[in-house]
Amino acid sequence: MTTPILRVLLADDQSLVRSGFQMLIEAEDDMEVVATASNGQEVLDQLATQQVDVVLMDIRMPVMDGVEATRRLVQQGSSAKVLVLTTFDLDEYVFAALKAGASGFMLKDARPAELLNAIRTVACGDGVLAPSATRRLLEHVVPILPAAPGGSDPRLEQLTDREREVLVEIAHGATNAEIASTLYMAEGTVKTHIGRLLAKLRARDRVGLVLFAHEVGLTR
Repeated sequence: MTTPILRVLLADDQSLVRSGFQMLIEAEDDMEVVATASNGQEVLDQLATQQVDVVLMDIRMPVMDGVEATRRLVQQGSSAKVLVLTTFDLDEYVFAALKAGASGFMLKDARPAELLNAIRTVACGDGVLAPSATRRLLEHVVPILPAAPGGSDPRLEQLTDREREVLVEIAHGATNAEIASTLYMAEGTVKTHIGRLLAKLRARDRVGLVLFAHEVGLTR
């Protein structure tokens, strides 16, 4: 059975950076660069004509930055996943991009193997942030989120007690295996609960669940 080729769009305003990432990605058997862009508007223009699985999105670009481009492609219903590229670990722009619908982030100086693995992970929509990255994210996000009384959001009313327990574990950065161990359930059952959470809360991915849980004060 042939492995599907992941279609990647590279967005960065520096041509040397784009070239470097393109060489790295196209050396892999399971992915290819189908388009490049030097700003956010070009990303949207390319998505209108190209089928893309993952957008490797720089945040700081002219004309339209990566945050606004991410927000607009999500609003337009694009199925492409966004992996944010940043020079600074978890600055306010990264948080804004995640809020806008990005599925994860990577530092530009990450090891090549880490970047390639992140593209594959984001593409499949499972575990879009490694637990360590989720925990780092929460260390920065939780202090700046507006206070919300736990459990007051009406969207929580549609969740079962078990789904809420799984959501809390996800919000703390637990892996599926860790959730299964903590809540005494099969890992397959955890995946089923996560699928239901994504559907009920209309979240694009795991990052969306993490941010939702903390925004509504579920883990405070």
